[in-house]
Amino acid sequence: MYFTGIIIAAMTFLTIGIWHPIVIKTEYYWGTRPWIVYLLVGVCCCIAALFIENIYLSSFLGVFGASAIWGIGELFSQKKRVQKGWFPMNPKRKHTY
Repeated sequence: MYFTGIIIAAMTFLTIGIWHPIVIKTEYYWGTRPWIVYLLVGVCCCIAALFIENIYLSSFLGVFGASAIWGIGELFSQKKRVQKGWFPMNPKRKHTY
């Protein structure tokens, strides 16, 4: 039996699961300003995935990079969710809403 696909699927699931709270906490503490960091991390990880021969590490970096890039949109969506009252607003940053 070959477990490569299952292992990559589990890594993908866990990576996406890790990014969800990262986006929420980032927006809570810093707002949408760190989107450029998400972009840099995402692009660097995706480029690194192109040059790594190990299928597990390459897959992880590709998924992590794509999740970071996807997180940019989620960061701005999270701000809208906070404005709608679906998530708590950081009282120290009320002026940004």
